[in-house]
Amino acid sequence: MRITCPYCGSRDVSEFSYIGDAAPQRPDPAGEPAAVEAAFFDYVYLRDNPAGPHRGLWYHGSGCRSWLVVMRNPSTHEILDVTLAAAEAQR
Repeated sequence: MRITCPYCGSRDVSEFSYIGDAAPQRPDPAGEPAAVEAAFFDYVYLRDNPAGPHRGLWYHGSGCRSWLVVMRNPSTHEILDVTLAAAEAQR
């Protein structure tokens, strides 16, 4: 599988590290302690296992050291889109 880094071009997947799902948002630590604890448990341990296209966070550790959001289909390993995580955060 090859991932096209916005800075380095097409690279082998061995240059990247998969970090996880790009969708989860860290819960707000303010609030009732039991609710905050439950929200953090869900955030840390519970993940969906999608069969179709999935947004994942990847790190280009053997290249430019950029954080990337890669849209891919885990069933076919087809890469649909690659964007810089910093650009996604600014949206």
